[in-house]
Amino acid sequence: MTSEAIDESLLQQWVGKTETVGARVNAVTANALAATLDRPDHFGPGAGLPPLWHWAYFWHAAPQSELGPDGHPQRGGFLPPVPLPRRMWAGGRLSFSQPLQVEGEATRTSQVKSVSSKNGATGPLVFVTVRHELAQDGATCVTEEHDIVYRGLPQPGAAAPAPKKAPAEAAWERTITPDPVLLFRYSALTFNGHRIHYDRSYVTEVEGYPGLIVHGPLIATLLVDLVQRKLPQARIASFSFRAVGPLFDIEPFTVCGTPDADGRTVRLWAKNIRGELAMQAEAVLA
Repeated sequence: MTSEAIDESLLQQWVGKTETVGARVNAVTANALAATLDRPDHFGPGAGLPPLWHWAYFWHAAPQSELGPDGHPQRGGFLPPVPLPRRMWAGGRLSFSQPLQVEGEATRTSQVKSVSSKNGATGPLVFVTVRHELAQDGATCVTEEHDIVYRGLPQPGAAAPAPKKAPAEAAWERTITPDPVLLFRYSALTFNGHRIHYDRSYVTEVEGYPGLIVHGPLIATLLVDLVQRKLPQARIASFSFRAVGPLFDIEPFTVCGTPDADGRTVRLWAKNIRGELAMQAEAVLA
């Protein structure tokens, strides 16, 4: 796939496109996600949903006949028809005004904020940023900007990008041993049909990765979960994250954190067993 194959003027037509989706923040999903994350929490009506757990709601349940070869819905609906086969979460920025209430009805209003393309070291890239506002009982609870990156398949013999080293010291660390069951459960809870997370032959033979890819949202959720385990009384006011490199189910990884001296900011990151950075993030406490 070359950059000439990307019709930028076509993709720009999606900027400003909006959609609104409703969902009940049901307790069954919240409790299943708690079990998946190995948390003892039990959620009943009126309980506050932890930060980032909204990703298990507001599904786009595309008919099976409308899925693309990667398991995602075919492009050209709400998201622009980017003609590049790899699609990944690049990062995001979120603010939390108040928790979504379990068993309450909620809405998510989304807008395509920007579409841009460039040539990277591995070929053409397209970045799409979507803004979401989640509301309940007329009040905005969560505001999110979600960055998506599209890229081509690796060229035979092409060198992999040089990894970035993670910080050497952390105040907090937790080692996660991912496996296909964890990735399947998170895919099921988020209704994510992307084959890179559960179809080993597809991810290794078609997309050229060494193993199943750990979901970017799952890594981000585990970083927030680390803050909640270490500071259970703290309330997270905002969270930002950026994916740096993939993590796979073939080896453990570590989520890390260090509170800043201001007492309000926590620097967070995830690294693989070689100390290479996979995600960096920051949580700001209220």
